Formats: sequence, C-alpha cells, structure tokens
Amino acid sequence: MDTSKIRVGISQGDINGVSYEVIIKALMDPRILDFCTPVVYGSPKVGAYHRKALNINNFSFNNIKNAIEANPKRVNIVDCMDENIRVELGKSTPMAGEASALALNLAVNDMKQGVIDLIVTGPINKLNIQSDKFPFRGHTEYLAHHFEADDVIMLMVSDLMRVAVATGHVALGDVPGLLSSDMLVGKLKLLNSSLVRDFGIRKPKIAVLGLNPHCGENGLIGDEEKEVIIPAIDKARGENIMALGPFPADGFFGSDNLSKFDAILAMYHDQGLGPFKALAFGSGVNYTAGLPVVRTSPAHGTAFEIAGKGVASPDPFRHAIYLACDIYNHRKEYDALLAGSVDNEEVSAE
Repeated sequence: MDTSKIRVGISQGDINGVSYEVIIKALMDPRILDFCTPVVYGSPKVGAYHRKALNINNFSFNNIKNAIEANPKRVNIVDCMDENIRVELGKSTPMAGEASALALNLAVNDMKQGVIDLIVTGPINKLNIQSDKFPFRGHTEYLAHHFEADDVIMLMVSDLMRVAVATGHVALGDVPGLLSSDMLVGKLKLLNSSLVRDFGIRKPKIAVLGLNPHCGENGLIGDEEKEVIIPAIDKARGENIMALGPFPADGFFGSDNLSKFDAILAMYHDQGLGPFKALAFGSGVNYTAGLPVVRTSPAHGTAFEIAGKGVASPDPFRHAIYLACDIYNHRKEYDALLAGSVDNEEVSAE
C-alpha cells in the first residue's frame, strides 16, 4: 500500500440503510483520491446491490482481501462478509447488525496494526448491532473501550459551530445524577485539549450551557447550575481554560454567541444535537475527541425510510472524510512541534 497518502478506513455501517449510498456518492468525487486512499470494510456484493438499486453506473470498487493490498488510485473495498449476506432495504435485521459489527471490528484491528491511519464510520442501528460481542450503546463507547481511552467526548462539528456533550447516550432522567463538577472539569479539559491539538486553535474559547431552563433562575427551577456547573467553570478557568457561562440553551443557539466561541459544551445529548442538526445538518460531522486515533462519522443515522431511493445527501459523509484527514494532519503538526520544543528544552538544559 502507498503510505504517502492518508489511508482512510471506512466501516460500511448498516447495509439496509443509506450508508452505502452516501459512501459511494462521496467517493465518486475524484478529488478524494488526490489526498487519501479509501479502504471500505464491507462487501462487494452489497456494494453492487446498492449501485444497481441507485442506478449508479459510473463507479466501481477495487475488490481486495486485505487493506494492505489497497490501490492508492482506486476506491478499495475489503470483503469481510459472508457470501450469504442479504440486503433488505429499509429494514432493521439481525444480519445487518452482525455485518455492521464485523466490518467495524476489522477496521479497528487494522487501525491497531497501523494498516490504516484513521476511521470514518458509516451509520449503524444501535439496536440490531447489540450482541455479546457488541454490548455498547454506540460507536463512541465501543471505540473508547477498544482503544483504552480514559475519557472521550462526542463533538459535533460543522463550519458554523462545534458542539460537545457532557453526557452521551444515556437516558435523560439519568443526566442530573451523572453531572458533577469534577466530571465537567474533565470534559472541559478534554475538549480544550482537542481544540488545541486536533483543530489548531491556540487559545480556545468554550461556552458552557446550563442544565435547567433559564439556567435554573438562581435555584428556582433547579440548583445544578449553582452547585455543579458554575464551580466547574470556575475551576476550569483556574486551570487556564477559557470557559464561560452557564448560558441558557434556548437563547444561546438563537443569538450571535455562536460566532464568539470555538466550541460549546452541552449538558446532554439532545440539548446539543437538536440545535446542531437543525442548523448544520447538511454538513455535520460527529468526531470522537479523546481517542488516541482519529474517528469521524456523518451526523446522521441509518435513515431506513429513504434507503435505496437515491435522495440521501453525501455531503455529511464527504465532510467526515475531509475533517478526519484535517485532524490527522493537525495532530502530526502539533506533535512534531511539541517534540521539537522538548528537544530544544533538553539542549538548553545541557
């Protein structure tokens, strides 16, 4: 495999949703091959099924048995499925869930071996993928486990904003009990570090949202702001993290504050992702900050209801590829500068 270009591993996601449609449409853009070598983990048979269903004739995969064989001038696909794999468009099936997990596992194993440089994941169905081998609530938890990350944070990225969530795929009723000042400080440190290393922002400015309506109205509608969130912001600022807030979530996303901050920390999933998808759905990318590797995904799900109809936009998936490559390069530059600084300090000390 040519290692001069970034080797982008792509897990197929759910074979019955729009994953193959957005992957194929995104990879039809010839500019992709200028800077990366795509390696899809999936099934040539499934790919051919979707191309036929979508009436796409000017695209083909380069079929390979192992990612090491990837052709840098082609869109490659590693066949990791059984020949009996069956597509049932728009349906959630156990076979599709098993196929999602199998492709993801192989991509992760190749990442650990250094065969690919980063991972872009196709959308999965969080229910049908569940098994003894995949007891996780989503990609974020799965990747944190497999790469032994102490902590990770879901960060939604678009040209308009970056939104992180303190609590991820958990029931809304569990959110208040999961929040603590120490936990929020940890998330702010992680977010700040990612903005510096992964996005090249020297001194990030982070907006912190409140949990309750109107930030609790000074304890009238809840006291989490006074007892948990404000102390966390104060402690983070004491550690040179420019965190401001808390801001009432309803007013924040409708104001010009979006342009004033490098990222937003929401307290729970829908508080952050609801406004994000409303304002940036066409270009949104899900990035897992805190991993030792780079992983992105389009900010949408399997979309079973439109599978096979040819109407799914490839823009989020294309943006996911671009962002992953940008972050990969930012990390290399940052780590090289850091190593250079350490070397200079050692020379000075001598």
